[in-house]
Amino acid sequence: MKPPPFEYHAPRDVGAALRTLAEVRGKVLAGGQSLIPMLNMRLAAPEHLVDINRIAALESITVTRGGVEVGALVRHAQAERSGAHPLLARALRLVAHPVIRNRGTVVGSLVHADPAAELPAVLAVLDGHVRLARWDGSARAEREVAARDFFTGPMESAAGPGELAVSAFFPALGPRTGVAFEEVARRHGDYALAGVCAVVALDEDGRVESARVACVGVGPVPLVVDVGEVCGRVPAEAADWAFPAGIVRARSEPEGDVHASAAYRAHLVGVLAERALRNAAREGAAARGA
Repeated sequence: MKPPPFEYHAPRDVGAALRTLAEVRGKVLAGGQSLIPMLNMRLAAPEHLVDINRIAALESITVTRGGVEVGALVRHAQAERSGAHPLLARALRLVAHPVIRNRGTVVGSLVHADPAAELPAVLAVLDGHVRLARWDGSARAEREVAARDFFTGPMESAAGPGELAVSAFFPALGPRTGVAFEEVARRHGDYALAGVCAVVALDEDGRVESARVACVGVGPVPLVVDVGEVCGRVPAEAADWAFPAGIVRARSEPEGDVHASAAYRAHLVGVLAERALRNAAREGAAARGA
């Protein structure tokens, strides 16, 4: 199939892109791995397409002590190879196939806000944020939207008309912190039937200081559950991860489809939560001993 007709814009800098978005109602083209199929299947029919691929200022990865800022044109493969953030790199290995990762963008995946995708869960569990920019008539204006407010529904985000997501920020991990990402898919590269990423931090004595998980594919937005308190600051090797995993399972709201029933997805997210928490704790213990 062919996309519906649209007017094409190719700004050379962020200012020009923002002015264009302020003047027309259209879609932003970055990696295009979700947008182009939607256009071809006539699931989207924008009158204007704003291609930002010529804006070099959006291609950077900036690493600071506080975390990693990823520009809007950073490809999945680029972010994975950089190794700038352990959990982000781990999640990106699970995204589709190399040909998709070579073109798809990290920020584009976040704005697409697919609850079955890995990257929204990573941003959510880390409590990161997305930086949005717009043209207010005379100058560039920006705002930061926390992950907990950015994902508003299936395929819906807080990015409003005329706004461009220029970057995403993934907070750094603390000392003695481990991460894990576990998912089950029908085939490698397919969207997961369910997935869980976990971040577990230990104190100097090896006890669980904090533990958070974010779930993929079991709700309209990434489900984040803080289970640190129920772990009771016990030693990581003695923690009963089945108990917090049960809480995660109870909080999930999966829907059934032709691939899996809601009950199976709920069971699966509990199994994956226990596995992810245990593996993240082991990694945190290894970091503590290093």
